[in-house]
Amino acid sequence: MNDVYYMKLALELAKSTKGQTSPNPMVGSVVVKDGVIVGMGAHLLAGEGHAEVQALTMAADKANGATIYVTLEPCSHYGKTPPCADLIIERGLKRVVVATGDSNPEVAGRGLAKLKNAGIEVEFGICQDEANELNEVFFHYMKEQLPFVTLKSATTLDGKTATVTGKSKWITGSKAREDVHRYRHEHDAILVGVGTVLADNPSLTTRLATGGKNPIRVVLDRTLRTPLDATLVQDQEAPTWILTTEHASKDKQEKLEQSGVHVIRMPDDSIETVLSILGTKGVLSLFVEGGAEINGSFVKARAVNQIITYLAPKIFGGKAAPTAVAGAGIEDVEEAIELEVKEVTTIGTDIKIVSRLKGSE
Repeated sequence: MNDVYYMKLALELAKSTKGQTSPNPMVGSVVVKDGVIVGMGAHLLAGEGHAEVQALTMAADKANGATIYVTLEPCSHYGKTPPCADLIIERGLKRVVVATGDSNPEVAGRGLAKLKNAGIEVEFGICQDEANELNEVFFHYMKEQLPFVTLKSATTLDGKTATVTGKSKWITGSKAREDVHRYRHEHDAILVGVGTVLADNPSLTTRLATGGKNPIRVVLDRTLRTPLDATLVQDQEAPTWILTTEHASKDKQEKLEQSGVHVIRMPDDSIETVLSILGTKGVLSLFVEGGAEINGSFVKARAVNQIITYLAPKIFGGKAAPTAVAGAGIEDVEEAIELEVKEVTTIGTDIKIVSRLKGSE
């Protein structure tokens, strides 16, 4: 067994908590003494013990003189929990192996420095690429103070999101739809336009067989056309935020707020303003499930970090049938927004493609 083996185990522990630690990163930890694993742990929920605390609690007295593997730099400041770097020093660990640094300015190198100053051997950068990818949402938010945006669409092979009569249930199979609900569970918020609310009356909740976390439901609605009897207004299953403009009716706003909706008036309706507001409110990750116009606005603004496309082996045809991205479009091929494909998998009867805008990383 070597450092890479134990760090990969710590990374798997961290991955198991995806969708439940926000606004904190996912972190896993393993304590090893004399070639034997004596403690393991993961950060489960914001406000609860960090991964190092969980692993060291399990290790108990065996932590003294041991090596601890951590997927993210141990914290050195007092937040909702005491500093993990202090606990590692207190428990007499001999060696600390860290995958990657913490970009949180309250940590950012201070944890490693504290450990070294205490005479503990520190090894840094083991499985760093995997650790960075694991917490790319957290790192993006720390750098930009904006949500990490994932845009999702489901189309036929000829690029249609509905028939010429507007029917779209169901384009993809059950496995792909289940995968979408997993993404909802993993994101802080889900966004649609008011057109989707009016056409489909969606609940925008997570419906997995094993349960899951419901994201905040965000609706872009310039003039507050969202019906008072809409499901996402009435069901109380998850917070609903409606982002509107100064042109919206104050009377309608009051009625929506009486139903428990959080109405936010924006100085303008640009995608940049939308993301800035959500970032200010602590939304680290945003899942965009809007229609063609909403998708077009995000793509035009180049405000997309990841694109998830589900392709169904079907052909709808029809010149007037809607596609995934609308807007004015481009005139020349050279103006195309280019993507880099990161993953192609078969999911049930459909194909799933994960891509990024070129140059977005």
